Amino acid sequence: MRENSDGGYAMVMRKGYLRCSLAIVTIAAAVWLGLGAWGDDPPDDRRGHGAALGVFLGSDSRGPVHLERFESWLKSSVTVGRTYLPGETWESIEGAEFVLGPWTRWRAAEPDRVLALNVPMIAPNESGMPDAEVAQRLAEGARGDHDHHFGELGRKLVSAGAGDTIIVLGWEMNGTTYSSRCAPNPEAWKQYWRRIVAAMRAAPGQRFRFDFAPSRGLDAIPWTECYPGDDVVDIIGMDSYDQGPGQDFSDYVNQPYGLQAHADFAAQHGKAISFPEWGLFRHGDRPDYVRRMLDWIDSHNVLYHSISDYCPHGIWQCSSNPRSAEVFRERLHRRPFPVPTPSSPSVHEASASIDRPTSNPPASATAADPSAAASEGLPSLSSSASANAATSPGATTAPTPADTSSEIPGTPQAMRERPVASASSAVNGNPSQREGSTTTSAATYQGLASATSPAK
Repeated sequence: MRENSDGGYAMVMRKGYLRCSLAIVTIAAAVWLGLGAWGDDPPDDRRGHGAALGVFLGSDSRGPVHLERFESWLKSSVTVGRTYLPGETWESIEGAEFVLGPWTRWRAAEPDRVLALNVPMIAPNESGMPDAEVAQRLAEGARGDHDHHFGELGRKLVSAGAGDTIIVLGWEMNGTTYSSRCAPNPEAWKQYWRRIVAAMRAAPGQRFRFDFAPSRGLDAIPWTECYPGDDVVDIIGMDSYDQGPGQDFSDYVNQPYGLQAHADFAAQHGKAISFPEWGLFRHGDRPDYVRRMLDWIDSHNVLYHSISDYCPHGIWQCSSNPRSAEVFRERLHRRPFPVPTPSSPSVHEASASIDRPTSNPPASATAADPSAAASEGLPSLSSSASANAATSPGATTAPTPADTSSEIPGTPQAMRERPVASASSAVNGNPSQREGSTTTSAATYQGLASATSPAK
């Protein structure tokens, strides 16, 4: 480069430096957006950036094993590990090793992974506890009687390298299934939530995100009456399955306390949304529901979503839903998923072969009769899906995993049974609201722990 008499050489060098700096800043911004990274506040609109993908395949060590096979089938990586703490005892809520051990190791194996962990608020959580006792337990929690259990859980997660876990606390609180429900004492429930968040945020090094996740629709109480406050909620989630009230996806959107109300409420509070649980149910293999649910996720400010992949809800472990499986795989295969990171430390420290198992639906899943699937308005799948896939999901024959989809290890009992709900218990769009449930015992979980957890 030649320097002229008026210092043009220096000017050209400065301009070149500025262009290079601008290019670096532009590339860095693009990477930041692609990963979904947030500062102290969520962006106004995540549409077009994509939601992080999770899938529930089992709570214990078999979950991560199946997850690797699911990723092979989908031809995409899953960045959100979905699991549940058992709620039979307080010791389990403090962090059952047979759940936390394998999943925190999965989390630590790749830097772009995160856990989304469902945590009960009361033990036992699935015992059919009467309202009066629930109200008393919530009052105890609001006084701080149970703070130490959640402090212990927070410390365990941080020490295992999972201090950024998304905590789905007291999920489906607007219903009647779980002891961790809100309706018997809403004010105590909200105060108890606040104490749990404070106890877990006290763990040094934590960056937990707390997900307030009711079930869709109106149930025992409007879920808005359980909201504990913006300072103790990071994400506003919703569990939503393909069942009433309503017959189609438009009904799910427009019903009171439905999908549109959920999105509007989150926007009013400056929060991203999530769908920790969603899946097929009353209408059997209905690909239009899967397609429209994914459309809804793509067009809204969704941080992450997770399909419940066991019969009758799933699309990989449940061979009775081949058309829905094809839609799911067509839409999501080879798609890059961001990491759900909606917070910074300053916020929370202060406060090729297709490996698809086949299995029969459980006896309790016969309520979701595939013959009842809606046939109207189901668009045909594009030929490009078959061209991109090595084989059709519905036609795949692959080894069945050691456990079947009827008994996913560590699954909350309410999620495993899914019998036909009564008119009063099916009003919220979530199949976990049902009558006549029996809970698994703590001994059952301990048996699973010894049978499936790696040697310590």
